[in-house]
Amino acid sequence: MAKSSRKVIISCAVTGAIHTPSMSPHLPVTPEEIIADSVAAAEAGATILHLHARDPGNGRPTQDPDAFRAFLPQIKQATSAVLNLTTGGSPHMSVAERMRPAAELRPELASLNMGSMNFGLYPMLDRFKEFQHDWEREHLENSRDLVFKNTFSDIEHILRTGHDTGTRFEFECYDTSHLYNLAHFVDRGLVEGPFLVQTVFGLLGGIGAHPEDVMHMKRTADRLFGDAYVWSVLGAGRNQMNVAAQAAAQGGNVRVGLEDSLWISPGQRAESNADQVRKLRHILEGLSLDVATPDEARETLALKGGADVGF
Repeated sequence: MAKSSRKVIISCAVTGAIHTPSMSPHLPVTPEEIIADSVAAAEAGATILHLHARDPGNGRPTQDPDAFRAFLPQIKQATSAVLNLTTGGSPHMSVAERMRPAAELRPELASLNMGSMNFGLYPMLDRFKEFQHDWEREHLENSRDLVFKNTFSDIEHILRTGHDTGTRFEFECYDTSHLYNLAHFVDRGLVEGPFLVQTVFGLLGGIGAHPEDVMHMKRTADRLFGDAYVWSVLGAGRNQMNVAAQAAAQGGNVRVGLEDSLWISPGQRAESNADQVRKLRHILEGLSLDVATPDEARETLALKGGADVGF
């Protein structure tokens, strides 16, 4: 069968701020672990690496720019992958705290959550009973009464900060209203194409992961943005690979990684981010799709290039 000319951008979210160290021995926590897992994921085929930082002592998420400086230069030196820094941080953090790494380090790409939402992690307490660190249980339990704050003012501030440093954004949309929020900023001229829309499925507080939910988000984005956007998906937890396969078959790009799911198959933990990237590549190969290189992604997303970042 002839290969398609379309190439798929694979994003890999290496550690995130949702899962805690006690949930998997394979979750990268220290700078050395984040470096090793990131480089291996890039070698496996990840085009973009989406990066958070953690306190190396207890694994707690941190947005201290120095924590990012402990691994970003090494990853940049070892791979050509696009490095995408979070501005989401953790839902428990202030917007000012969440924005610091992207503002100071000026990456090519940064994530941007497109609306306030309930962000429920507490059901994981039914599956994980023992924790190494006191903060882990508290982190999950407190999400029963947690609003992940991303107001119009917050979003505008992050957009303008990124514009001043040449950083473009991965717009994370957890529900239909987030697409309309993004359209608002497009209409105001604060967002210009081509822009990356990451539609997120299966997190409590956002849209579900049914195939109809995936198609609803895609149809809405098509209607709002036409050919000005690049579509990508992530499925949380057990939804990771089936959402990825559906989207890839229908023209989308895909995100995997231990931020989004700790699993490689039912009941089996992924031993690395690279495991998930390799599994996804097998799915893409079965669909006769090729993977985009980092430089191809830079061209598709009109990124400034790795030479112009602040690390």
